[in-house]
Amino acid sequence: MVECIQIRTACEGDAEAIIDGLKMNAEHLSLCEKVTVTVEDILRHGFGPSPAFHALIAEQRGVFAGLCIFLDTFSTWTGRRGAYIQDLVVDPRFRGYGVGQQLLRHTIKQVVEKGGHYLRLSVDAQNQSAQTFYEKFGFVWCQEERIYALRGDAFLSSEGIIIGKEEE
Repeated sequence: MVECIQIRTACEGDAEAIIDGLKMNAEHLSLCEKVTVTVEDILRHGFGPSPAFHALIAEQRGVFAGLCIFLDTFSTWTGRRGAYIQDLVVDPRFRGYGVGQQLLRHTIKQVVEKGGHYLRLSVDAQNQSAQTFYEKFGFVWCQEERIYALRGDAFLSSEGIIIGKEEE
């Protein structure tokens, strides 16, 4: 384990580091063109009275080592709170030293403190190293589920009706 890794809650001053971490992950997956988030997006949605996400930052003596971004969730079937991990990123210089495990443990601690009982996440199909990491940590692949997404024009329109325009 790397010495002196500190895990802390992200603050507004971390917006650029968060984006750098997301870009780092996208580069690892050869998906850089998909990261379009801006500092303004992070500041608008990640901080304030009702943040859309929570972020933890891992550092070694002030040097970025990784981050975990997670969202509050609720299981209607079990009646329990939980969290969805949107991104878990470890800087390549710190991989293999337990930084990801520390981030997960701190995330679990925060979720439990808010009354949560589970974590969920999805992993890019081609990211075998992440799949192996999560399985070693105890996550199981939910083979009975499939993730679907509605984005872009498909999200903005339904049966030819564009949101914001009245039916004729």
